[in-house]
Order: sequence, then structure tokens, then C-alpha cells
Amino acid sequence: MNLIRGVAMTVSYNKLWKILIDRNINKTQMRLMAGISTNVLAKMGRNETISMDSLCKIAEALHCGLDDIVEISSTKK
Repeated sequence: MNLIRGVAMTVSYNKLWKILIDRNINKTQMRLMAGISTNVLAKMGRNETISMDSLCKIAEALHCGLDDIVEISSTKK
């Protein structure tokens, strides 16, 4: 969970993992298709935030929208 301006944000990439399963693509293949680093992939595995640039690269590589690959929940503190 990340705290940004008093708002606790939880990020989940479960939608992305489901797309990869449905398309029979493994994480390494997706990483190479999108041109992201292993560090970014590791952060995603821990449901940590990554840059918008990385999210856009993934969405473009998979021909989908950002809302298809990431889910963000927020709770006001």
C-alpha cells in the first residue's frame, strides 16, 4: 500500500496476470514484448506501483487499455 497525499492506495495487477494466462503468455515473454525491466516485473509481482510509462508499454504490447491491466483502490486517511 502506498500513501499519496493522505490517501492510501492499493494496486493490483491481477487483471494483467489473467490476460497473460488467457493469451498463453508468460511473464518473461510479456516483459520482452513490452520492453520493461526485470525490476518493474518484480515490483508488479509484489503489487507495488510502477511508472505510467511502464504501464503504457505493457498496455500497448498487449493491445489493451490501462484499466484492463491494473486496478487501483484508494482509502482516505
